[in-house]
Amino acid sequence: MITTSVTFDQPTLTLMRELDPVVQRYRAFFALLNWTPFLPVEPPCSRRGAHGHPKTAYLKALLVKVCEGKDSIPKLRAFLLEHPLLILEVGFVPKLDPSMPYGFDIESTLPKERWLRHQQQHLDHRLLQDLLHHTVKDLQTEIPGLGETIAVDVTHIYAWVKQNNLRDSVKDRFNPELQPSGDPDCRLGVKRSTNQEQADSSSKEQKEYLWGYGSGVVSAITADYGDVVLAEFTQPFNENDVTYYRPLSLQTVAVLGFFPTHVAADAAFDAWYIYENYVRHGGIAAIPLNQHGHPRYERDGDGVPLCPKGLRMYPTYQFAHTRGYRAQRYRCSLLFPQSTGQICTHEQFAKGKGCVKDINIEPGGLMRVSLDRSSPLYRSIYCQRTSTERINSHAKAMGLEHPKVRNGHSVENLNTLTYIIINAKALQRARSINASLLTSIRLLN
Repeated sequence: MITTSVTFDQPTLTLMRELDPVVQRYRAFFALLNWTPFLPVEPPCSRRGAHGHPKTAYLKALLVKVCEGKDSIPKLRAFLLEHPLLILEVGFVPKLDPSMPYGFDIESTLPKERWLRHQQQHLDHRLLQDLLHHTVKDLQTEIPGLGETIAVDVTHIYAWVKQNNLRDSVKDRFNPELQPSGDPDCRLGVKRSTNQEQADSSSKEQKEYLWGYGSGVVSAITADYGDVVLAEFTQPFNENDVTYYRPLSLQTVAVLGFFPTHVAADAAFDAWYIYENYVRHGGIAAIPLNQHGHPRYERDGDGVPLCPKGLRMYPTYQFAHTRGYRAQRYRCSLLFPQSTGQICTHEQFAKGKGCVKDINIEPGGLMRVSLDRSSPLYRSIYCQRTSTERINSHAKAMGLEHPKVRNGHSVENLNTLTYIIINAKALQRARSINASLLTSIRLLN
């Protein structure tokens, strides 16, 4: 506690903190978060100055950095120096000095840029995720049914390297073997792939590359309350979108305490094991079918595949497929279980073995190919995929797309901090709505 200063006494300093609009705004914001994950790991305050500050002070300072749109540690530090009372509210231990106007040495109290940058990189990411998950628990209290339908998506993040600056001349800019020196953790990936029509009416695939990271999110939208982040996962950008699903799914189930009924995602997530999770819980995975360049076999009404000539194929035996599912092999019905003597013009028939088709017979594999993607249920679930698009748009407006940091740990921490802020605002909105509803009910009664 600051007891005295040459300018203000203790009651005056206390009153100034109570009336300072910036302090009050962040006091209300910090009160939305559950700080329990940090309590067991708080070190005792040291006499060594800045290094004795509690972890929560650094975390709150970094939350201020994202909230205020400060894209670098120097800008954050300059902002905090301009608001001495906020330094106290954040939780930095003041270095008392009665000769100073506020009773403490502002410059000496606030950690230097290097140490703030160190904390940005090395804060325990598991604790940040715990803080995010606590916001989901609090939102569940305010929003019944939250998470019954979810959406999954991945957005790109540009690494802060010269290779991503097209105005900078760089030899072999997008050579995956030449790791940028500016960021040892980023990786090369495809941001967008399009087919461009050529003069001869053929099409040529055009790929847009970038060095960076991907941020995967699971979100949910609820009537009146808006969008909520349920889980997030960051990894280098050379990984396919579908690889984000398992860690995101595990997080989601752990924090919600139950399995979501439905999911919406784009075609990049068209994998049988994703459908499996939802068919086993009475729901659907609203995902467009992606054949990945393979020819599509038509099926009869009972799911039996038809050969390219339109004939029902014959089931022979089941086996464990190398991709982890139970499969059923179907063969040409003109040759199996025995030859009918009929002739087929297909080239496989001329080879003597006929057409062969192995189908996934797991519940998820069957849903993937049999799902009616024109049904009202599918359409109503799939349209909720826009929830992740709004979350990504909001996160990008807060600086997620172009973080000015040079390592993966810092990117990962900043991403989680961004989603914590989005959820905190959603929690504030939900509590306000519920309070208004409760007031209306009391007035009616």
